[in-house]
Amino acid sequence: MTAQIPADRHVVVIGGGIAGLVAAFECARIGVRVTLLEKSDRLGGCIRTQQIAGIGVDTGAESFATRGGAVRELIDELRLADRVIEPNPAGAWLAFGGSAAPLPKAGILGIPSNPLADDVRRIIGWKGAWRAYMDRVKPVLTIGTERNLGTLVRSRMGRAVLDLLVAPVTNGVYSADPSQLDVARAAPGLNNALTVSGSLSGAVGVLRENVPAGSAVGGFAGGMGVLVDALAQTLANYEVTVRTGVAATAIENVGDDQWRVTVRDETQDASASGSSPREPIAESSSGTGDEPHGRDDEPGSTAVGGATSVLNADAVIVAAPEAAASALLTSIAPAVSAPAPAQAPRVDIVTLAIDSAELDAHPRGTGVLTATSAGRAAKALTHSSAKWSWISRALDTPHRHIVRVSFGRQGEASPLDGLDDQQVIDLARTEMSALLGVDIAPEQVVDALRTSWESTLPRAFAGQTDRAAAVREAIEQLPGLDVTGAWLSGTGLASVIPDAVAAAGRIRHRIVADVLDVD
Repeated sequence: MTAQIPADRHVVVIGGGIAGLVAAFECARIGVRVTLLEKSDRLGGCIRTQQIAGIGVDTGAESFATRGGAVRELIDELRLADRVIEPNPAGAWLAFGGSAAPLPKAGILGIPSNPLADDVRRIIGWKGAWRAYMDRVKPVLTIGTERNLGTLVRSRMGRAVLDLLVAPVTNGVYSADPSQLDVARAAPGLNNALTVSGSLSGAVGVLRENVPAGSAVGGFAGGMGVLVDALAQTLANYEVTVRTGVAATAIENVGDDQWRVTVRDETQDASASGSSPREPIAESSSGTGDEPHGRDDEPGSTAVGGATSVLNADAVIVAAPEAAASALLTSIAPAVSAPAPAQAPRVDIVTLAIDSAELDAHPRGTGVLTATSAGRAAKALTHSSAKWSWISRALDTPHRHIVRVSFGRQGEASPLDGLDDQQVIDLARTEMSALLGVDIAPEQVVDALRTSWESTLPRAFAGQTDRAAAVREAIEQLPGLDVTGAWLSGTGLASVIPDAVAAAGRIRHRIVADVLDVD
């Protein structure tokens, strides 16, 4: 029997975020025919570029962690190395009580390596500093065994470090309280370092010594959409069929390790109903540039009627967000239906274009995190034009600035609920004025955008790792099916990209082995 070449094999990837784009790329590069389906009208997932005051800015993810080699490998493959930039090293500030101060730099997740350092004492005071220093002399019998980050920090360093340093960072990074996070996932290696060093602050020092020189995060000149555009163009070069505005509604195993995906054209549904998506505060264009679209007469596609059709596939990779992925997988892998340990928070980002000469001095560095004691509605603020040089250069109006104000904490209702557009702008402006220490009048706001995100529970959230492992174990029992995405791998490109590569690798291995008729 003559072996089929890989091009005869068809892989359907569901989800056009970074995980889906990378998985599609990894499959297509060996010659497999790939179809990528994205329910929305754009690619990129949590990476989104929108227009404000005449320039395109990130209103979703704005940077990536530089740890590990997977992100750098992809950047090099896409020939984007010359577009990578580092943020302003000035760093962020912390708002606490009625004060604000630069966030201590020598720490991990806000845990200080030296509790008596000036920048730490400025925030937690002498009393808090001496309590934290007791960590150095406390018994070490239980070190390395505590899984709850909040409990660990409070027991070793006290309430001041927990509330004023660690909680603002975890709320800003994970939208979660320290008590909801697993130490091993939130700070990999910390437990081992604890056992070796004998103290929490010592453990932080050990881990920081092993961190390579340079910035821990990077971005792209032009914004994160540069990465999405490059991936979309690469898929086009590989003749991948990319269909936006198309939702996968069902996955079915039809025997002989073959799969059938039922899809619905969302654009036809919207046209028929006369509905349209909710407009943001100000007019903006979403998406990341020209994106390839699939053909209606795609091979392996069968029309069912109206806006519905089916795709036949040798393999399926589900790279959709958690809710959509669970809806698709539950009928064929019941373990996927196990409830998440908590409901993921909704995060609202209000981006403002401001004209203010007082902001030229970058009074709070690149942004502000907030402690609960600050009594602010916003959880964080990013002074984007201070953080990223490409934004400041793109603003051709003197004294113009771009500021992002973030709302939404785990377990709390959004402070924006029930507000109309003008009230949202006013609240964001008020929060920005308080956090930056500069009074901004209503007439200084020249443009505004509101972007809402249904966040993903971080992998570091207690219980989420075990749930992800159970999901993967269930999917492994279904040959030709795989799953990837931030809800399983953890958020951030450094977690999402290698997980997507691994998922595609398993599918590739199966297809090649089948073609060559080997195990």
